[in-house]
Amino acid sequence: MSASVTEAATANSQLDPSAGKITVKAAEGQGTMKAGRWDSEQQKVVITEVPIPEPEEGQFLIKIASASLCHSDIMAIEQNTKSTLGHEGAGYVEIMHSSVENKGYKVGDIVGFLYIRGCCFQCEGCQIHNIHCETGKQLLQGFVADGFFAEYAIVDEFNCIHLPENVDVNTAAPIFCAGITAFHAVDSSELKEGDWLAVVGAGGLGQIATQIGKAMGYKVVALDINDATLEVTKKQGADAVFNSRTNKNYVEELKKLTNGGAKAACVFSNADQAYTGAFQILRLGGVCMVIGLPHNPLSVSSMDLALGKYKIKSESTSIPQRMKKAVDFLAKHNIKPEVERRKLEDLNDMVVAMRECKATKRMLVNF
Repeated sequence: MSASVTEAATANSQLDPSAGKITVKAAEGQGTMKAGRWDSEQQKVVITEVPIPEPEEGQFLIKIASASLCHSDIMAIEQNTKSTLGHEGAGYVEIMHSSVENKGYKVGDIVGFLYIRGCCFQCEGCQIHNIHCETGKQLLQGFVADGFFAEYAIVDEFNCIHLPENVDVNTAAPIFCAGITAFHAVDSSELKEGDWLAVVGAGGLGQIATQIGKAMGYKVVALDINDATLEVTKKQGADAVFNSRTNKNYVEELKKLTNGGAKAACVFSNADQAYTGAFQILRLGGVCMVIGLPHNPLSVSSMDLALGKYKIKSESTSIPQRMKKAVDFLAKHNIKPEVERRKLEDLNDMVVAMRECKATKRMLVNF
């Protein structure tokens, strides 16, 4: 990096000691930074030097502390995005636009954040999901706007939340997609204490969901085709695990174990077979929670739905207004993602590992 943003901020700021804040004006000539972007010609991630962005109205410039790779990032690559990759991040408020100086933040604050910027956060669409903003100005970071695999990033103030003191900013990035999504999924599964929760897909989200389920008092059975990821969930407290590829009798064994099937199944895998199997392991009237996004449409029986054999629901990271409940729960129960720390220069290797289903933990870059 050829220039210090902190120095630029200081040179363009007014310090108010009594208020304990810095009001930052637009800083010019901030220099460049390293960022990880997909090169469609080379078909690989390249680390390139790009200008450090400047916050506009309603925005912060964030010094990224951690950014992690999500399976959805592979979707961005498949679309040949030209933006900086990544939508899971956490870091420090570095520069504040003057329009957000009285919003409860100050330079140096440790924050996590969601990743759809430019929306109004107020319209009917934004109360469902910010991707539906009626202004049409919403930008999905890591897909059509620069994301978080960079030394600095722009974030909307409304997307931010202060990190609880016991949450390490250097490993917090996965919370802000995987963690929040896993919480919403389990929390919306209509379970009561002692019920069986099936975690289908024991990767990053499934591992967090296992911890959440145990913290909520549920019995957890994890399913995957990777023994290494299943072993992680066992260490996190899963009551049982099944390899659905090598154990041909897993459906019968699971139903016997759970006395009829799981009350809810949260499907975090994007494999068609994962959804086929999920309906088979549900008890009568159970909930199938759709989280993983397969390429093909789901195949379900309208008769089964009409007769109440199962219910289908879905969750996502959702909107900023729902973020605090999830973050507070994860912090209260000391639920942490299993991470593998890497360098930005390893980003292409991380993508290859995820594409080849070789990752057993959330792969994360520290800056």
